[in-house]
Amino acid sequence: MKKAAIALIVVSILVVLWFGLKEAPAPQAPPPTAQPVTIRQTTAGEVVGYLGDQGTRAWIGIPFAAPPVGDLRWRAPQPPEPWEGVREAIAPGNVCPQKSSPLAGAGRDAPPSVGAEDCLYLNVWAPANAVNLPVMFWIHGGGNTIGSGDGYIGTRLAAAHDLVIVTINYRLGPFGWFAHPALATGSPLDDSGNYGTLDIIRALEWTRDNIRAFGGDPDNVTVFGESAGAFDTLAMMASPLAAGLFHKAISQSGGFSPTPMQVAREDETNGGHPFSAREIVNRLLVADARAPDRAAAARLQDSMAPAEIRAFLRDRTPDEIFALWADSGFGMISTPDNFGDGHVLPDRDTAAIFSDPAGHNVVPVILGTNRDEPSLFMAQDPEHTKRLLGLFPRLRDEANYLRIVKYGAMAWKARGVDELAEHMTAAGNPDVFAYRFDWDELGSRGGFDLSKALGAAHFLEVPFVFGDFENFPLAYLFEPSESRDLLSAQMMSYWAQFAYTGDPGRGRDGTLPEWTAWGQNGQRSIVFDTAAGGGVRMIADLVTRATVVEAIATDPDIPSQRERCALYLRTFRWGGQFDRAEYESLGNEGCAAFDPATVVGS
Repeated sequence: MKKAAIALIVVSILVVLWFGLKEAPAPQAPPPTAQPVTIRQTTAGEVVGYLGDQGTRAWIGIPFAAPPVGDLRWRAPQPPEPWEGVREAIAPGNVCPQKSSPLAGAGRDAPPSVGAEDCLYLNVWAPANAVNLPVMFWIHGGGNTIGSGDGYIGTRLAAAHDLVIVTINYRLGPFGWFAHPALATGSPLDDSGNYGTLDIIRALEWTRDNIRAFGGDPDNVTVFGESAGAFDTLAMMASPLAAGLFHKAISQSGGFSPTPMQVAREDETNGGHPFSAREIVNRLLVADARAPDRAAAARLQDSMAPAEIRAFLRDRTPDEIFALWADSGFGMISTPDNFGDGHVLPDRDTAAIFSDPAGHNVVPVILGTNRDEPSLFMAQDPEHTKRLLGLFPRLRDEANYLRIVKYGAMAWKARGVDELAEHMTAAGNPDVFAYRFDWDELGSRGGFDLSKALGAAHFLEVPFVFGDFENFPLAYLFEPSESRDLLSAQMMSYWAQFAYTGDPGRGRDGTLPEWTAWGQNGQRSIVFDTAAGGGVRMIADLVTRATVVEAIATDPDIPSQRERCALYLRTFRWGGQFDRAEYESLGNEGCAAFDPATVVGS
């Protein structure tokens, strides 16, 4: 009996601690009501929004394209159908189909997908009585396979600096990027497979044609996005179809490298992605019991007429398609995207695109990453963390964990910031600005030091930019503090000044440390941190792939050559970055003795 009582007490304490570590549910605000003062005319009809906080006006769930359903699935987006009367824009539209996950609000027994194909909606926030204000056009992240524009609230950024904020949805995963030859129509837009990219361009066209009615200046549009949204922002710089639709760009934790069409289309045995268009059809044929295995499915697919394949694909539901991927913690799935089709996006490599002034849309640009990018994806990975009593997370090997984070973040900065900045300045762009986000004041949860486990992780700069910590998915990580709020105000001020002028300078009020262009006065990047972390300051660091490889090869703290080789693989195994010759000659001993297929995780 005594043992049972002690066990009950221990369990009770653990339950209390567990829920103490979890984010408290936010109180539900009453639904907004339409307010006639917000009626605006668009090219498709009138919309009415509501009165937001801080004197703002908000319009949520405006269609910018026709629903991409039926025959419009896997087609370039079309303008929205006009409507009669006044359409309410006070609630989000559908999220685009994506894999079910806790991030998408799906429970344990959820179907394979959430969302609906009728999902091409956008949201607008503007100050009261806005006239001809700069527009900031947000592209959400999520690996181009999860997320929506509805999770990003533009109220505070709009109110603080007199901006019009637009957030959008775009087709995701195999609905956004899919290039099967059987779907070809002869139209270079339809045949590109870049439907998600074209959705973003269509939303920019809507902005050009309509944003003046909401108080925005269609001739001063800044595209900005984070993670996949940053890749898509750079895709706008690369796409000739986006020319003139935007005038500045901000890439937060991005990069860009077009996927060759062969990788997007062909069987894996012919150089295609494991989830290329043909491989997805192979998998669907097996799932539909029309073939016993992949090899038989490939033979069957070869025997099918294009019309039969089209009909088969269009008959498949989102659930049937997303069931092809195993569950993952974040819901993100492996699919190719941003295809170098030669029309929507160039069929050239990154250096060729951005070092050629005629090869991309040359506009003022901000490029940045976070100091500890990979930690967001590692902190819950059982390979790197364990749980005491099945509940309290701890790092398995802190030194090794921090090394992996350090070099992974350096490689991300090299690819997504410094090398791009070098290309763009070589192309004659004088308005290239770079940053590194270093804020890591996260505290501990249950003895788990989040300043080490997460630090300045991927995605954590976003609430600083929007000035909105309460609506952020990881809001419980951000303890209120004057230093946190000051850094957020500084970043918002720089972002706004850039939107106004194309130069972040000293921020909107001219009092901040000067953020100079890439290479000016020997400086390259600005660091964002509180005073405790060294404050906001310019640094001269240049990080390239070569410097990262050299640092891994010579780091004296790596305990063995095997771990050195594993670290190289962890750093460069994604996105075609792995170089076997470089791997085999790494350091004094090389890595030829360590099979890349087995050394990581062994």
